[in-house]
Amino acid sequence: MLQELGLPKGLFPLDDIEEFGYNRANGFMWILHRKKKEHTFKKIKQTVSYATEVTAFAEKGVKTKELMLWLSVVEVYVEESSPGKITFKTGTGLSDSFDASAFELDM
Repeated sequence: MLQELGLPKGLFPLDDIEEFGYNRANGFMWILHRKKKEHTFKKIKQTVSYATEVTAFAEKGVKTKELMLWLSVVEVYVEESSPGKITFKTGTGLSDSFDASAFELDM
């Protein structure tokens, strides 16, 4: 699903997933983890925290400054004009972009 939307396949850690779903008709997706999950993306030295339930409305072509606060991400997008960058936006309007390769699956 992530690849279909133009997002890196490693955006969500795959271990401890109990359930995943994606409704293509309306773009609603969900991931249920057994427990809260922290994951470090080594290439960009960023640690993120995933709640036990992650939900989103996703669509192709949709569109965090670093602070000492945990902020919820409300948008994740890859611009067609810049497919090598992925941008994360918070509800406060803060955003940050990273190389999309940092979120690929480690093989």
